[in-house]
Amino acid sequence: MWTPATRRQHSRAGLRYETDLTDAEWRLVAPLLPAPKLTGRPLSWPLREIVNAIFYVMRGGIAWRLLPSDLPPKSTAYRWFAAWRDRGVFEALNHALLMIDRERIGRSASPSACIIDSQSVKTNEAGGPRGYDAGKKIMGRKRHALVDTDGRGLVLFAHPASVQDRDGAGPLLAASRRPFPFIEKVFADAGYQGPRVATATRIAVEIVRRKPDQIGFAVQPRRWVVERFFAWINRNRRLWKDAEATIASATAFLYAAAAMVLIRRIARAS
Repeated sequence: MWTPATRRQHSRAGLRYETDLTDAEWRLVAPLLPAPKLTGRPLSWPLREIVNAIFYVMRGGIAWRLLPSDLPPKSTAYRWFAAWRDRGVFEALNHALLMIDRERIGRSASPSACIIDSQSVKTNEAGGPRGYDAGKKIMGRKRHALVDTDGRGLVLFAHPASVQDRDGAGPLLAASRRPFPFIEKVFADAGYQGPRVATATRIAVEIVRRKPDQIGFAVQPRRWVVERFFAWINRNRRLWKDAEATIASATAFLYAAAAMVLIRRIARAS
C-alpha cells in the first residue's frame, strides 16, 4: 500500500531522471556486467550511463532516437543494448540478482517451487513474429513467465500470441532446468492441464483451480504471484505493448525489467 512513508522510501526525486541508477544500485550492478575490452578505442560513455539510457528507454517507452542529449545517443545506447542482448547479459544479470535477493532474506539461492503463466499483448507497426490469441482476442505476442513463490522472474519467454499455453510451457520448463535445477513443483492454471505439460520435464505440475461456487473474480492461491510480476514489469511503458521487431529484443527487455525490480529492492535494503 502506498503511504507517505513508503512514498518517501521509494522516491527518486533527487536524481537527474527517475530511471538513473543511484550510487548504491551501480555498486550492485557494476560487478555483474561484462568488463569492457582492454583493446580498441576507449569508451566514449561510461557503462553506468549506458545502463541509464537503456532503463530510460524501457521506462519511458520512447524510441531510441528520442534519448535526451545528456544521455548516450541512439547509436551508442542501442549498440550496447544489442550486444548485451545477443550475449544474454540481461538474463545473466537477472539470474545473479535473483540469487542475491533470495539469500538476502534467508532463502536458498535456487527455488524449489514456482508459478507459470502467460500474458498476451498487442504489437505495433514494428513488425516481427506475431500471432492471434483467440482466447484473449489479441493480435500480438505472448509473454510466458516462470516466477518463484515471491514473484521474482526466473525464466521469461516471448513468442507469437498464437502459441497455446500448453505448447509454450514445455520449452519454458525445460529451459529452467539448467539455471534452476532444484525446482520440483510448478503451480499453474487450468490452461496448462494435460500430459503435454505434465510430461515435459520431471517437474510436478499442480493445477490451481477455481472454487466450484466462485462467481466473478477472485484471487487464486499461488497464481496471483505471477500476475503481480506482470504488473511490476508493465510499469515500464516499453512493455505496455510489444514494440520490438525481434523476439530477442522483446525477451531482453523482459529480463531488464525484472532486473530493475531486483536492483532497486536490494539496493534499498542494503
